[in-house]
Amino acid sequence: MTLLTIPSPAEGVWYLGPVPLRAYALCIIAGIVFAIWWGERRWVARGGRPGEVSDLALWAVPFGLVGGRLYHVATDWQLYFGEGQNPVTALYVWRGGLGIWGAIALGALGVWIGARLRGIRVLPLLDALAPGVLVAQALGRWGNWFNQELYGRETDLPWKLEIDRIGPDGSVIGHTYHHPTFLYESLWCLAAFAVLIWADRRFRLGHGRVLALYVMLYTAGRGWIEYLRVDDVQMDDVLGLRLNVWTSIVMFALAAAFFWWSARRHPGREDVVRRGADETPSEQGTAVS
Repeated sequence: MTLLTIPSPAEGVWYLGPVPLRAYALCIIAGIVFAIWWGERRWVARGGRPGEVSDLALWAVPFGLVGGRLYHVATDWQLYFGEGQNPVTALYVWRGGLGIWGAIALGALGVWIGARLRGIRVLPLLDALAPGVLVAQALGRWGNWFNQELYGRETDLPWKLEIDRIGPDGSVIGHTYHHPTFLYESLWCLAAFAVLIWADRRFRLGHGRVLALYVMLYTAGRGWIEYLRVDDVQMDDVLGLRLNVWTSIVMFALAAAFFWWSARRHPGREDVVRRGADETPSEQGTAVS
C-alpha cells in the first residue's frame, strides 16, 4: 500500500543558465496550447476560418490570466495585503495562484471582444472552445502538484499525496499525507471532456449549450473536490461551506437554467457562425470533432 503513495516533486523550478523554467507556468502554457489547438479544430468544423482561434487567443489568454489572478488575490487578499506581507507579491503569478472563475469570466470577455471585432457569433465560438478548456484545466492542475499546494485533508488511502513539512530553517523535517485533490480535479476534467464531446456529437448542441454543459460538469466535480481541500482561503466558511463550493452551486444552477432556456428557445445547432447576411448556411461545416 505504501508503494502507491504519490510523492511530491522536490522542486518545481529548473534553470537554463540564468533563465528559470517553472513547472507551474509550463503546465499552464501546455494547457493553453492544447485549448487553442483543439478549439481551432472544432471551430473550423463548425464553419469558422482557420487561424481565427489562434488570433482570438491574443485577447483571451491575457484577459484570462489577469482575471484568474484578480480572483485569487481578492479571495486570498491576506496573503498579499495582510500584516507583514508585501503587496508587490500579488503580481508574482509564477508562484501560483490563479482562480478559475476569474480566468473564465475575463477570458470569455476577451473572446467576446475579439469575436465582435471580427463579426463572429460568440455563442457558437464558445461552444467550440469549451471542451478544450477542460483539458487545459486538467493540465494546469499538475502545476499545483509541483508547488505542493491545494491538497486535501489528511488520509491513509493508498494513493495519498506526500507533502513536505518544513522546519524553521527551511529544511524538510518530515511529511504529511493528504488527498491529492489536484489529481481528482485533473481526472474529473478529463472525464468531463469525454462526456462533453460525446454529448455534442450525439445531440448536436448549439446556442451556448456546450458551454453551459461544460460549466455544469465542471462545477459538479469542483464542489465535492473543494470540500476536501484544507488550504486556507479568505471567507473559507460561509454558512458552513467554503466560498468556492457556494460559487460552484450558484454557477451550476445558472448554467442549468441557461441550458434549459436555450434548448426551448433555440433547439438544434446554429447554421451560421458569423454575424450579418454575407454568409449562407451552405458555407458552414457540419462535422464537429
